[in-house]
Amino acid sequence: MQVMKWSVIALAVAAGTSQMAFASSQSESKGIVEDTSFNIFNRVLYHNRDYRTGGPQRNDQSYREETGLGIRLLLESGFTQGTVGVGFDAHSLSSIKLDSGRGRHGSGQFDTDSDGRGEDTQTEVGGAIKFRISDTVLKHGNMFTGSPVFSTDDSRILPEVATGTLLTSNEIEGLELTAGRFTALSSQVSTDRDTFGLTEANIVGASYSFNDNFSGAIHFSDVEDHFKKRYANLNYNLPLAEEQALNFDFNFYRSTDDGKNLSGEVDNKIWSLAAAYSLGAHKFTLGHQRSSGDTGYVYGIDGGGTIWLNNSVQYSDFNYEDETSWQVRYDLNMATYGIPGLSFMTRYTIGDNITLDGADSSAEERELDIEAKYVIQEGAAKDLSFRIRNAFYRADNDLDGDLNDFRLIVEYPLSVL
Repeated sequence: MQVMKWSVIALAVAAGTSQMAFASSQSESKGIVEDTSFNIFNRVLYHNRDYRTGGPQRNDQSYREETGLGIRLLLESGFTQGTVGVGFDAHSLSSIKLDSGRGRHGSGQFDTDSDGRGEDTQTEVGGAIKFRISDTVLKHGNMFTGSPVFSTDDSRILPEVATGTLLTSNEIEGLELTAGRFTALSSQVSTDRDTFGLTEANIVGASYSFNDNFSGAIHFSDVEDHFKKRYANLNYNLPLAEEQALNFDFNFYRSTDDGKNLSGEVDNKIWSLAAAYSLGAHKFTLGHQRSSGDTGYVYGIDGGGTIWLNNSVQYSDFNYEDETSWQVRYDLNMATYGIPGLSFMTRYTIGDNITLDGADSSAEERELDIEAKYVIQEGAAKDLSFRIRNAFYRADNDLDGDLNDFRLIVEYPLSVL
């Protein structure tokens, strides 16, 4: 594989040039204790989902409403001094049920107990050991990941957690190389190390900033007995006049099934292109996304966040077989008008030409999203944020049920060290 050869060459060049560098992250290490950080991240989520035409299978509950508190303790040590630095990361993830009920449970915040209710409290602890040479870090253990081909989801009160090994190298300025092997993935509601039965997922990738305005990335993954993926991204920012700019963002996935086909048949190409025009406090975005092949885009066993596409929005991903979708979006930053920390967003996405069992070739779906967020800028409650997300989803009855999705999210990050 050419990309593997290129990555090896790049690593060799990095190893050779790093000796001539004036400084690296490891050479500037102050010590395992001195560089340690400890943060507490609190999130309260009220989630209300009203299925207007019945639940996802039409025989499921049509209304879900729950409130939960997620508390994350995140400790990241520094590295020991010397050529090879050693350190560790540790976390504790706890969920507390504030409001729920047997008839309203199922929003994805809590595990289900033997009575069919949400668990009152849950706690998961984990950690990873890490090594650093120059600007290259090898981490093994439990971690959160953000790769386009293996990304842990963080859409509820607690995130997914992956178990495995990840190598990240930044030896060449502007170039980041990654390679990893993961053997387990826990869901957002479970304390199990491996909720989904992941056997093995291998990833490799490279991202490069050609200059301040142009970057690109390419990533590959092989999820054993499920599928293989290739991903590419190009992002270009074009400054215009003062406080004006154009941005173009292109994303592409190619997925094929693998081995025992545990995710079923997978044969999909999907891409999205978004163009955004910024004018002071305002940003206007037009996005187009297109899926082709014998299936839709499949993800989940490789992380619930592994869909880096423009039209993946609050409820729908617009990733069905043969689906073509368009999005119009408007963002407003009120800092320009004297209210720093306050922002608004609205977008409308429509998809059609969907091929699906039980639906004709002209099946359609539509989603309107409205959001508002405020972040306190100073004082004792600095960085405390309030966010409202509202989605109105409508679709052909053979495709999916109509629903309204409302979320109130309160977040408070605390830096202890």
